[in-house]
Amino acid sequence: MPEDRRIYMVGWARWSVLTGDITRCEVDAIVNAANGSLLGGGGVDGAIHRAAGPDLRAECRTLGECPVGEARITGAYRLPARHVIHAVGPVWRGGNGDEARLLASCYRSVFHLAREHGLRSLAFPAISTGAHGFPREEAATIAARTVHQELRATPDSFRHVMFVCFDAPTFAAFDAAVREETGPRP
Repeated sequence: MPEDRRIYMVGWARWSVLTGDITRCEVDAIVNAANGSLLGGGGVDGAIHRAAGPDLRAECRTLGECPVGEARITGAYRLPARHVIHAVGPVWRGGNGDEARLLASCYRSVFHLAREHGLRSLAFPAISTGAHGFPREEAATIAARTVHQELRATPDSFRHVMFVCFDAPTFAAFDAAVREETGPRP
């Protein structure tokens, strides 16, 4: 069984893969694997909304729908993070519906908002791998590649980026993808 935390470096940024509860992360922003309504749902989305309290839902109501592949930012309310960035991932439809591009777009949209708001630490869930059915290993590869590109593009912008995985199989998939992307650990 793998360790429950691995740390990699990309320039000045620490990049972690860990198993845990994203609602407990003390970061500038946690990323929510949201649905298009932004009003909560199951899995990570529901957990974030429950932990943040009703003010998060009230703020999300003011934002309207968010298209797949895009993200929106809100306050974090009762969460230890400062913000929540809601990223709407694609539903898996066999890989022929532009799912890979849309998933990468989610991650890029999060980084765009983070840079725009001066956020330096982010915690990501495994976007689209739950109810949306995206195959875990493929999603991990897309996420690792996109995050690595974003960290290399703005090397001084981020201090810590983490993938917070719900279970051991997700941890293993994301750890393998990050290791493949960054090379062997020192």
